[in-house]
Amino acid sequence: MELTNRSDTFERVLIMGNGGTGKTWLSRRLGEQLRRPIIHLDDIHWEPGGDGTARDRTLRDAMVKTAAEAESWVMEGVYGQLVNMVLGRVTALIWIDLPVEACIANVKERGIQGGESETQFAGLLKWVAEYRIRKNNWNSFDAHAQLYSGFSGPKWLLQDREAVTRFTDRLPRSASGFIDTGTEFGGA
Repeated sequence: MELTNRSDTFERVLIMGNGGTGKTWLSRRLGEQLRRPIIHLDDIHWEPGGDGTARDRTLRDAMVKTAAEAESWVMEGVYGQLVNMVLGRVTALIWIDLPVEACIANVKERGIQGGESETQFAGLLKWVAEYRIRKNNWNSFDAHAQLYSGFSGPKWLLQDREAVTRFTDRLPRSASGFIDTGTEFGGA
């Protein structure tokens, strides 16, 4: 697509993908570059305290809807159901779709976080490994592919680490610069 100077393209950016793709890293980078608050869907989905307890769905959904009503943000997460809830507010969609092996390696590199146990960490690795084979699940390749293809606004599919880096390097240092409004980057 062509370059544009529309600052509203990046008013509300949503980044989705499997665990270990670098969604958090990219959201922090974009939030800093574009001066947008960052919303981590993990922080909304899970109860505070790091014990792996999911928040009550009614409360979680209300929190996501409230967060999405803000004027501007960068939101990231794997939760396709939550992505679907806010898609009408999204002005730019980024899907990071790295090979599963890269995702597993990234999760192993960052290690156990937030007080999770070795058993929970092993479960996370298994869950990340099953991204492409999960069926009838919002947190899967199939669901993300549907959300991506159904989104009519500016969107990017980033398929390797270099593509993610190139994408951030092409962004303006503020929300009012020129931006490339939609391409696919990276490998197959």
